[in-house]
Amino acid sequence: MRPQERLAVIQRCVIREMARLGQVFRSDGDVVRGPGTTAVAVRDHPGDDGSGHVDLGFVLHLGRADAPVVWDCAAGLGKTEEEKLANAVKMWATTTASVLVELAEGRGVHADHADLPELPGWHAVQGPAAVFGFGNEHLAGWLAEHRVLPALAPALRAEVTGPGPVGVKLFLGGKAGDDIAEVRVGGEVSEAASAALHALDWPRGERLCWARLFVLLTAERAAPVPAAPAGAAAPAPWRAPAAARPRGLFARWREARRAGR
Repeated sequence: MRPQERLAVIQRCVIREMARLGQVFRSDGDVVRGPGTTAVAVRDHPGDDGSGHVDLGFVLHLGRADAPVVWDCAAGLGKTEEEKLANAVKMWATTTASVLVELAEGRGVHADHADLPELPGWHAVQGPAAVFGFGNEHLAGWLAEHRVLPALAPALRAEVTGPGPVGVKLFLGGKAGDDIAEVRVGGEVSEAASAALHALDWPRGERLCWARLFVLLTAERAAPVPAAPAGAAAPAPWRAPAAARPRGLFARWREARRAGR
């Protein structure tokens, strides 16, 4: 697939997936513009060979040189390159874009909120976990019942710096004897946090199963909210939804089972 064809496919998929989150986006050159000052940028994935990797950056304030851009990469499975790209964008939308939309709206609809004493000064917004593979209900159930981010906090404190927002992506799974745990902070692998994640007692079965999660950390009670379009209602103030309290940050896993990485 030629670069422009690939870009067009990714942009169409972004528009479709954002519509499922209630957001109207449209193609505009190399970016996909959304409500207010939001946009999604696409960049080439290093060494891409048709494997279905996408690198997407959610722009919070388009046009501002100092505007934060939350980058994330995802990969999708499929028989064709277009199918792989579509599944990769779907994965990104499920786990990552849902967090950015929640950051803008602040209604507790697309993701959960939490202020964690283990990460003082930071506010966490967690989207649904995508769990896929054989016997994924065991890993999904474990994630729903355990608060993983607090367990990683000691390893994350030294790496979560600056005004934010800081994206923290977790990928874990595999099978017994052949498992993987990776934590990326701002797109870079954190060896300490990855080791801490690997040390947790999440279930390792006899068949392959994985999970992908995304958390956005912002300065406590100072989350950047994109400007709303003229005439639009102001976003609701921050609140911790009741559903997040009894089951923790990962309670929304049921919304996103059997997705691709």
